[in-house]
Formats: sequence, C-alpha cells, structure tokens
Amino acid sequence: MNPRLFFSLIAASLLLAAFAHYLTENEIFQFVTASIAIVVLAAWLGKATESVAHYAGDRIGGFLNATFGNAAELIISFFLVREGLFDMVKASITGAIIGNMLLVLGLSVLLGGIKYKEQKFNAKLAGHNASLMTLAIAALFIPAIFMRELPPVKIETLSIVIAVVLIIAYLLWLVFSMVTHSDFLADLDPQESEPVWSKGVSILMLALSTVFVAIVSEWLVHGVEHLSSSFGWSDLFVGAFVIAIIGNAAEHSAAVLLALKGRIGGSVEIAIGSSLQIALFVAPTLVLVSLLIGRPMDFVFTPFELAAIAAGSLITISITRDGATNWFEGMLLLTVYIILGTAFFFV
Repeated sequence: MNPRLFFSLIAASLLLAAFAHYLTENEIFQFVTASIAIVVLAAWLGKATESVAHYAGDRIGGFLNATFGNAAELIISFFLVREGLFDMVKASITGAIIGNMLLVLGLSVLLGGIKYKEQKFNAKLAGHNASLMTLAIAALFIPAIFMRELPPVKIETLSIVIAVVLIIAYLLWLVFSMVTHSDFLADLDPQESEPVWSKGVSILMLALSTVFVAIVSEWLVHGVEHLSSSFGWSDLFVGAFVIAIIGNAAEHSAAVLLALKGRIGGSVEIAIGSSLQIALFVAPTLVLVSLLIGRPMDFVFTPFELAAIAAGSLITISITRDGATNWFEGMLLLTVYIILGTAFFFV
C-alpha cells in the first residue's frame, strides 16, 4: 500500500474513533469505531515490527511484536481491572492465549502452507515453548483446584505467590533464549526482505503506534459493558473472543505476513511467544497491579477457561513439536478455535 494512503487511513480511523468517543453518546458506535481504529493501528504496528525484525532478527523481532502487540491486551485489561470487571479480564486473558495459539498461528500456518508445501523452524525452540506452556497450564490449574479448600485470604496470597514466580520464570526464559543460549535457539529463516523504514524510524514507529493503541484501547473499554448487555453476550464470550480478536490484530497482521514470505519461524515466535507472554507475564502483572489500585484480583480461572487453554495448548504442542508445518495443521488449529468459540458463545 502507498505510504501516504496508509497513513491517511490511520488518521481517518483515529479521527472517526475520536469523534464517536467525544461527540456522540452511542456506545455501540463508539465500540465499533474504536475496534476499527485498533485493527488499523495493528497493521501499522505490524509493519514497524517487521522492519525492526529485519535489523534484530526474528527472535528479537518476534519478541518485540509480542510485547508491543500485547500492549493492547494489557492496557485494555488494566482499564477493565480498574472498573472491577474481573470476569471479563480473565476471559480476555484466556482469549488472548488461545487466540494467539489457535487463530494467529492457525492462519499463519494455513496461508503459509498453501504457498509453501512445508515450512520449517527451530524444533529445539518448539520443545522449550512446549515446556513453558505446560508450566502456564499448571500455574492456572493449581489455584482453581485449591480454591475449595482454602479461604479467600489464602487464595489471594497464593495468587500473589504464583504471579511473582511466573514473572521471574518468564524473565529467566528471556535470559536463556536471548543471552545464554541465543545461538542454540537461532532462527532458520533467512532475512531476505527489505525493511520498510530505517532502524531509528522503525523503533519510532513501533513506539508511536503503541501509544495510539493505548489511547484507543481506553475508548474501547467504555463500550464493552453496553455491548454485552445489548446483544445478550456473556462476559466470557466478549472477553475471550471479541476483545481478544481485536487485541490480537497486531499479531495477526505480522505473523501472517511473515508466513507468506516463507519465514514461519517468525510467525511461530510471534504467536507462541505472545501466548506465553500473556500467561507468564501479562496475567501475573495484572494480579499485582490490581493490588496497587486497591481492587485485588485472584488467579482463579473458571473450568471453561481452563479447559479452553488446556485444549489449545495440547493441539499446539502436538503440531509444533517437530519443527515443521503445513496447511493441514493450520486447518486443525482453526478447527479447535471455532469449536471453542461456539462453546463460549452458548455459555
């Protein structure tokens, strides 16, 4: 797309969202325009991340995309926590985890597999990702199992301990994967694409797009409650699929684009890395932040949410463990996502 046309589209979507937020009282219109703006901003964020990845490699580029892409989920969830909408927060966390593993990776593998018969990535990285997913599942299941045996005060303490431990584990994973064993987990994909911008401009674009995502995310939250009540949708469905799909727009654009260029390693790093970051860093951070703002949130997820995360992790581990993908495996991931989405809609 022509750069002038691209930035004109960004400006138009932002102006429309601002008009709806400040000058109208129709909350559905506000939600729709804010959602469109976030999706357009995600395309900007994806281009900036791809350009940064050219200079830093797919490992660091994927990490940056996951981090800046998850900024939308983190910011949206922060405002939901501030409003005391804990059920929707946990649902959005669930949706972000399974959305990245099943929808983002599924689309990337499917579309990339249609263009290339088979795409390969580092199998050792896939093995470590599988171990981290198992850790995340265990951490989410334990509070839910013990909640019937422990009083609320102890559940809150257990949640804090788990949150701190998961954050430490995630930070140690970053040290392991990007410092001490970076060569061990090196990318297999060649860096053949040309960067969109220079290194400095790429970083600036990454920062600017994230700032605008943060602003529009706050506008989005204002229409969430009205949306669920107007259509009769549960907080679980709105949080796990509506908000999660919008929040994952950045990962969608960047991951699919890399897969179509034959760089499935970058797609896997974005999709799986984003899910792990949500489970091991974003969710625990929200638990700790909730304490600071005087609205403590526990780490207890519903059986529906736990089942969805476990099912998503199981199929993802099964498909990625060999370090190779094809279009059929992408279809399997998307099938599980559709099944879960249908089940959540009827809850």
